[in-house]
Amino acid sequence: MTDKEMILDSLNKNNGVIETKHFAERGIDNKVFRRLELEGRIERISKGIYIDAQQMVDDYLIMQYRCKRGIFSHETALFLHDLSDRSPLKLMMTIPTGYNTRLLKMDDRYQFFYMKKEFHEIGKMNVQSPYGHTITVYDKERTICDCLKKKDKLDTDLVLTAVRQYMRDPERDFIKLQSYADVFKISSLVHQYMEVLA
Repeated sequence: MTDKEMILDSLNKNNGVIETKHFAERGIDNKVFRRLELEGRIERISKGIYIDAQQMVDDYLIMQYRCKRGIFSHETALFLHDLSDRSPLKLMMTIPTGYNTRLLKMDDRYQFFYMKKEFHEIGKMNVQSPYGHTITVYDKERTICDCLKKKDKLDTDLVLTAVRQYMRDPERDFIKLQSYADVFKISSLVHQYMEVLA
């Protein structure tokens, strides 16, 4: 198998996304990637990250690759859980306090929230992006807590509609919601909304 064939094979096996660092370990030169790019087979989306030029671009998957410790949250998580039918204007992620990513500078496309490391992975799960790729997001209960806690920085109507939708969801888990509310010290806030919107 030639270097080109190896790269294209990996592209097929890896949701149409590859990182050059995995090939550098095998001695494959960056020139091979540049040639494939000139041929229109792959497209560079970030330093060291290429996608299949024939595939539709999945912004969720690309953001996950570019910010590996980020977890989709807030309005983006509401959309991924079908608690909102509004496609996010900005993709929102929560990252651990102190974590740095170049995407922080792209505030027209992305919005980040910080969380202490010990709380960062509470409620973390995998879902399928709208394009069918596996991405990381907070579960519904963590998302409701996050949105209520930061409601002043989000679209209030969208959050209220999502909470109402959650209340009607047959798979809702009030015990889990309460346990998260206790951890994040927003029990009274969650109770207040549950009573008003019940």
